[in-house]
Amino acid sequence: QVQPVESGGGWVQAGGSLRLSCAASGSSRNVMGWYRATPGKQRELVAFIDTGGSTTYADSVKGRFTISRDNAKNTVYLQMNSLKPEDTAVYYCYTFGGVFKIWGQGTQVTVSS
Repeated sequence: QVQPVESGGGWVQAGGSLRLSCAASGSSRNVMGWYRATPGKQRELVAFIDTGGSTTYADSVKGRFTISRDNAKNTVYLQMNSLKPEDTAVYYCYTFGGVFKIWGQGTQVTVSS
């Protein structure tokens, strides 16, 4: 349907925190999640959350990132704590329209040493 709209990316020093938000109209009945990508690397599934609130995380972010959702707002969040330089990437929000993923524009997260 409507492309997800992301916000919250930016620049932060290692050890800091950011919270990404993604609003996607009509997404409350679908899985929502986040991928990240850097040039020359395959995109990595960071986390996703189903409609009941069950969450799944990549091993690289477990214990540091938390995904959550507000179905009333059709919004998913990614709270990123204890950020590391290797977390630097473009983060893409997604949901599903039927069997097809619907992607956000992407938001840059840069973590400095």
